[in-house]
Amino acid sequence: MADSFLGTGWSFPPTFDSTANSVIMTSDEADIQFSLQILLATRKGERVMVPDYGCNLDEMLFEPMTTTFKTYIREMIKTAILYYEPRIDLSSIQVDDSRETEGVILIILNYTVRTTNSRFNFVYPYYKKEGTEIH
Repeated sequence: MADSFLGTGWSFPPTFDSTANSVIMTSDEADIQFSLQILLATRKGERVMVPDYGCNLDEMLFEPMTTTFKTYIREMIKTAILYYEPRIDLSSIQVDDSRETEGVILIILNYTVRTTNSRFNFVYPYYKKEGTEIH
């Protein structure tokens, strides 16, 4: 994994291998997927050394699902990826609100890895409700 040209990083969530006393690493396209998940789940200001890193999607929790709201989400994600994920070219962002009554909005990213010219997609579930099925 050390010679990966797309990068190598910790798996997400961080997982440890007790037999080798090491952190489990991910590389290439999987590392990009984990990076996107971390980028979308991080609030701006959460990382002390990079205060502009993140998306602040949690601020949109109680907003009504309007065209303006969807456009705003797309632009926030587009800007975050532009600045913090240089390994990909974003093709499209779709906001699927068909499950809004259940409290789930799916954010679908279609992108191309610049180095390999391979196309991928990433689906990020954005939950508008808290977990209420805990007894």
